[in-house]
Amino acid sequence: MRTDLCQGHAQCNAQAPEIYPLDSDGFVGIPSDTPVPAAQEPAARLGAAACPERALQVT
Repeated sequence: MRTDLCQGHAQCNAQAPEIYPLDSDGFVGIPSDTPVPAAQEPAARLGAAACPERALQVT
């Protein structure tokens, strides 16, 4: 996650709250090297694609 790009729109959380939980300030606070289980990869990609700032990437 590019924390310098996140503006707190929370669109990732709206699409995949189990992957992108919000902190008390409304930002996603996951480390950039967080592994995504294969079964949750489609949801992770959907949430990343919803980010208007393109702060998320699933590789």
